[in-house]
Amino acid sequence: MKINISLPFDHIDNPQEFLTPEAVVEIAQFAEKLGYDGGNVTDHPCPTGRWLDGGGHHAQDPFVMLSFVAAATTRFRLQTGILVLPYRNPFITARAVATLDLYSRGRVTLGLGAGYLKGEYKALGVDFERRNDIMDEYLIALKTALSSEEFTFKGTGYEALGNRTIPGAVQKPHPPLLVGGNSKRAIRRAAELADGWYPFFTGAQLSNTARTAAMNTEEDLAGGLSYLREHCDRIGRQDKPTVVLGSLVAPGEKPAPAELIDRIGQYSEMGISGCAYGLIAGTRAEWRDKAQSFAENVLSKIDNG
Repeated sequence: MKINISLPFDHIDNPQEFLTPEAVVEIAQFAEKLGYDGGNVTDHPCPTGRWLDGGGHHAQDPFVMLSFVAAATTRFRLQTGILVLPYRNPFITARAVATLDLYSRGRVTLGLGAGYLKGEYKALGVDFERRNDIMDEYLIALKTALSSEEFTFKGTGYEALGNRTIPGAVQKPHPPLLVGGNSKRAIRRAAELADGWYPFFTGAQLSNTARTAAMNTEEDLAGGLSYLREHCDRIGRQDKPTVVLGSLVAPGEKPAPAELIDRIGQYSEMGISGCAYGLIAGTRAEWRDKAQSFAENVLSKIDNG
């Protein structure tokens, strides 16, 4: 089981703690030294004040942040968790991904999703009601652009006629693509178009407010895994998708280390190959202490190779 850690650069209340180049270097190198497989960043380029005031969070540009992290580390994986794919022209995304993968020597993993913030969609000029159709189309376009030196693709309102994204990504045919989301459509998308599924526990508040399918229990997770396998059989996919859990714990949970170790073992037996661990801290010192405590009490006691 490979464990990533969610990076804290979305915490803007104490900018001197997390919003400096020195903070990125310190935190990224510390997490790599502790043995975390990689770091996760999220994606909210223009969230509404209403959502933020109701418990939402800010997010720095994911490709900029992961570029800083890449420059400070050597083996640490660079993961978007998640990138809202419909927000950007897929060929702009392909160029960003290829560049980051090239300069990081092949360390990018893309968690991708359709998103759920209607107000953010409106601000970016993207049709919220068509987000799932856009997601499917952009995922195909992204794979096309990353997998070929020269490509042709006709999309909705855009068309590539023998265009090139060179040099491409180091990882072939492209960096791992994990589809986020708990809905049956997201699971089908993961089976049909991606390398893996990236589910996440929602908690009651997010389930009620975020227009996203709920996943609150391990039974919910097991049901999603069963549906994933059934759909793979239905479409004839032989290589089963990788499953990486977006978070080891649900929002508000505070399980003890022994419980976390048991949970990781159980998830591994279910066929999950990785997950992310998130923690809340007001200062870099507190973040380091909590990251080290988890590494010593949980990470060191599992097989995370």
